[in-house]
Amino acid sequence: MSLSPADLAAARQSLAERDPALARAHAQTLPFEWRVRQAGFVGLFRMIVEQQVSVASAASVWARLNAGLGEITPQALLAHDLDSLRGMGLSRQKATYGQGMALVQVEGRIDLDHLSTLDDTAAIEALVSLKGVGLWTAEAYLLLCEGRTDVFPGGDVALQEAIKWADRAEVRPDTKQAYARAEVWRPYRGVACHLLWAWYTGVKKGEIVLDEAA
Repeated sequence: MSLSPADLAAARQSLAERDPALARAHAQTLPFEWRVRQAGFVGLFRMIVEQQVSVASAASVWARLNAGLGEITPQALLAHDLDSLRGMGLSRQKATYGQGMALVQVEGRIDLDHLSTLDDTAAIEALVSLKGVGLWTAEAYLLLCEGRTDVFPGGDVALQEAIKWADRAEVRPDTKQAYARAEVWRPYRGVACHLLWAWYTGVKKGEIVLDEAA
């Protein structure tokens, strides 16, 4: 789904009014669009390709895959052996994960193209059943590719750091604490996530200055 600018602004305002810590992030962060990446098999596979490599490296591998496969589909991925996929820039592990996901999709065990018909909990359970897809990847996929508004990847280190700043805490929360902290932001935990990410990025780029108490 996609939130309109008005709906996104209203959700941010609601979060800021409900939580003074988020109000700081909201006040320092410019409006941003609710952007949704491609979903389905291609969207999830691309997230696997992008893991643990730089943005530039991931873009290069994706371009090589597009050129080598003609079109990135489950069928195209299964038509090539692991060595061929490695020749297109994939690690053996990512090629194995990709083919496993492709086989599940082709056999109809999970329909990634219609995952949006499941609620958040069921969708996460389906995703983490795939080899190579952990909880963070599942939650990030639902948030970034399907645009779900109440998904919160609590294991994300950048989010944990931003929560630490927002709460003026001395120690960054762990995953369990981050999930607990986000409960107050329902039903807009996904919006809170995007806000904290934008705030974190602004601070890291030097565009936003935290006050001395943060």
